[in-house]
Amino acid sequence: MDMRNMAVTDAIAARRDLVNAAIGEDLPVTSPERLYKASRHLLDAGGKRLRPAMLLLVGEALVDVNPEQTDYREFPTLNGVTIDLMAAAVSIEVIQSFTLIHDDIMDDDDLRRGAPAVHRAYDLETAILAGDTLYSKAFEFMLETGAPADRSVRALSMLATTCTKICEGQALDVAFETRTDVLPEEYLEMAEQKTAVLYAAATAIPAILLGADDETVEALYGYGLDVGRAFQIQDDLLDLTVPSEKLGKQRGSDLVENKQTIITLHARQHGVDVDSLVTTDSVEGVSEAEIDAAVETLEASGSIDYARETAERLVADGKARIDVLPDNEAHDLLLDIADYLIDRGY
Repeated sequence: MDMRNMAVTDAIAARRDLVNAAIGEDLPVTSPERLYKASRHLLDAGGKRLRPAMLLLVGEALVDVNPEQTDYREFPTLNGVTIDLMAAAVSIEVIQSFTLIHDDIMDDDDLRRGAPAVHRAYDLETAILAGDTLYSKAFEFMLETGAPADRSVRALSMLATTCTKICEGQALDVAFETRTDVLPEEYLEMAEQKTAVLYAAATAIPAILLGADDETVEALYGYGLDVGRAFQIQDDLLDLTVPSEKLGKQRGSDLVENKQTIITLHARQHGVDVDSLVTTDSVEGVSEAEIDAAVETLEASGSIDYARETAERLVADGKARIDVLPDNEAHDLLLDIADYLIDRGY
């Protein structure tokens, strides 16, 4: 790992520790304990906490503070008052966990982050309720920032719209499984709604809460959309190229489950019989050799290179958008995180 990526992972880790502590404070295991233990299951299992870390970094960049001397619970805004920026960060991470719980149910996945999925560790009914609880809690937390009412309403509106778009993106993803005529452009629209909008919310909401102007909010939202789509493409690449034990799920599961990705869509357009790449019909039964052969075919078609180049272009576009931020260490880290999202190995 080069020095730049080490700086990024260190910065994320430092903020991850703070976010994890805040999750423990804001989402304690109370009665009914089974529900709240299920709600905390994936949050306690780990996770990179990229989105809340980026939210905190946007705040740092906007008001130019030293994170080592800053209390995110009493974070300065651009007009002198203070807010609980950490509450917004927890809100975003809780939404992410809600989507993962329901995603695992729909995909009937056994593992998430190397641990049993919530519906496996508990049961289907409890998992659904846990996801719903996290969804509701996220709005409670966003209301607890202490920001002026107009900013709180605007942040809540963005969060609500984000959740709607995530559901729409998931619906598109499911519909794509039964179509053979999906275009790469449609895939990018789906990735924007299913994945990128939460990055966009994570980077735009702190600007709203801190009182930034509309140009800055829009630029940060665009940055989040671009790097979020790149993140999704990298996830698709990792599903094919990283060992199962490192991924925390079965390698090649997207191919087995007939999920459309920008890789398979490009391959189909270039004459590859994508449906025959993997003949095993269960994630548990697929072999490494079968996935290796599929990856070799996708590399030969240029589809893996196409996906990487698309992700790189999106990252470049996103980085260009945040010239609106002050020139400081947090700004530099946001630029480097954009690169990290497509350099990461898991």
